Amino acid sequence: MHQESADSAVIAAAQTGDRQAFAELVTRYEEVAFRAAYFVLRDAAAAEDIAQEAFMRVYGSLAKFRPGEPFRPWIVRIVTNLALNDVRARGRRTGLVARFGLMAMPQPLEPEGVALASESQRLLWHAMNQLPADDRVVLYLRYYLEMPEKEIALAIGKAPGTVKSRLSRAGRRLREIVERDYPSLRPEDIPVEGAND
Repeated sequence: MHQESADSAVIAAAQTGDRQAFAELVTRYEEVAFRAAYFVLRDAAAAEDIAQEAFMRVYGSLAKFRPGEPFRPWIVRIVTNLALNDVRARGRRTGLVARFGLMAMPQPLEPEGVALASESQRLLWHAMNQLPADDRVVLYLRYYLEMPEKEIALAIGKAPGTVKSRLSRAGRRLREIVERDYPSLRPEDIPVEGAND
């Protein structure tokens, strides 16, 4: 709640055209935006581009932002939608080029620049990268950005019950990948509810 009330005054000022207030919002949320984009794209340069594009969209739509609503899910929703659209567009372009034999299908990108504290975290990262993008997004928002289900619902534009079922499904899929490909991971290494039962 403290962050929301601190954001309210800055958002109100930014909505009146105060560029310094908007710059303050960017400073507060640029890391969250970059991390959310990076988790979907797994490419630092593309994540920076998406985060910048998201803030341009926020600037253009700030008048529509409802006072009292939390800002973080709103920016994460914009970033996530842009990043997922980018993934889909890349897939279409890559598939078209591959069909014509102009290049080999690319291997999944390694998570560049991500500091992993242990071998277990590295293996978990690789396991999560095998999930579909929608599953990765909900798990990332919940367990890496520590967003409650209500904020995730706002961020992805779905009902809280849908978020709960998506988290459960993604947790089961992650557990299956871990059991199949990463048997050295222990259940306590997986931070996902429902993945350890």
